[in-house]
Amino acid sequence: MSTAAAPVRTGAVPADLLPAARHRYAIDTALVVGGAALTGIAAQIAVPVPGSPVPVTGQTFAALLVGTALGARRGFLSLAVYALVGMAGMPWFAGGSSGAGGASFGYVLGMLLAATVVGALARRGGDRSVLRTAGTMVLGSAIIYAVGVPYLALSTGMSASAAIAAGLVPFLLGDALKAALAMGALPAAWKLVGRRG
Repeated sequence: MSTAAAPVRTGAVPADLLPAARHRYAIDTALVVGGAALTGIAAQIAVPVPGSPVPVTGQTFAALLVGTALGARRGFLSLAVYALVGMAGMPWFAGGSSGAGGASFGYVLGMLLAATVVGALARRGGDRSVLRTAGTMVLGSAIIYAVGVPYLALSTGMSASAAIAAGLVPFLLGDALKAALAMGALPAAWKLVGRRG
């Protein structure tokens, strides 16, 4: 006797696959807090970039994964918790910093918006194939830079070209590697879920 499980429905993100109809609020809360903590931990993987006040971190990758895994609403809430707790003094921004005044705080704001957008795209299948995942990650990264680079220029008094040179160009190779990692991991995870479902 075999039992066929229902296939993974369109519009789902990985967090939706957790069974918990009776405890949905508690699970959503744990997912939001867990996503904030993951982003904070990933931010501690920080490598200084010569000539830039912005380090290379795992923070952006974590924020994009949180958005795709949790969906737009939970992804937004998770990055909002991360930002608010960091602004309140928790030393979990890049390199153990906190507060809203740093030159790289614009990237944190960009991550909040990016997690929301990639979460919405994930609900529409933006993480189910290699090409879609690539597009989702590239758009998410572009959103982070669209907020972070102008904030960097304003907070430091840099010209636009200097902010691009210090806050965008040194990070493109790393972002390409992060996107490649996501392009392999996310569609593979969905294929595995599909086989089990």
